[in-house]
Amino acid sequence: MSKLTHLDATGAANMVDVSEKDVTTRTAIAEGSVVMLPETVALIRQGDAKKGDVLGTARLAGIMASKRTHELIPLCHPLLISKVNVDCVLDDDLPGVRVTAEVKVSSQTGVEMEALTAVSVACLTIYDMVKAADRGMRIENIRLLMKSGGRSGIYEAP
Repeated sequence: MSKLTHLDATGAANMVDVSEKDVTTRTAIAEGSVVMLPETVALIRQGDAKKGDVLGTARLAGIMASKRTHELIPLCHPLLISKVNVDCVLDDDLPGVRVTAEVKVSSQTGVEMEALTAVSVACLTIYDMVKAADRGMRIENIRLLMKSGGRSGIYEAP
C-alpha cells in the first residue's frame, strides 16, 4: 500500500501539492444503485412521482454535484471539468435504479472524487424524490469502476 498523500510528516491533513505533476487527460467512472420496491420502480417508469421527473432530476443533480466536489470534500482541488455524464437506468431485476457517472478532465489531478460525488448525489436525489412512496429504499454499492491518466495509470475494479 502506498503512503497517504493527504497527511504531512506530523499526521496533519493537508492539500496535496500537484504543481509539479504533468497535465494529462484523466477519466473516472463510478457506479451505485438505489434499491427499492418494484412498485416504486413502476412509479418512476410511469412518470407518476409527485416531485416530477426522477431520473432527469437525478442526472442533473449528479452533474451539478461533480462540479462542486471541491466545496463538499475537504482537500479536493477545484477542477475545470471537461465532461460529466450521469446515467440513471431503471432495473427491474435489482429492483431499483443503477447510476453511473463518467467524469473527464485535463489536469494535474484525477477526478475519482468527482465521479463518486456525482453518483452519490444522484442516488440521494432519487431517494428524495420518491421517499414518500418507499421509505425502505437503500443506497448501495457506490464505488469507483475505473480511473485513467496520471502517474498511477489505469485502475479497473475487479
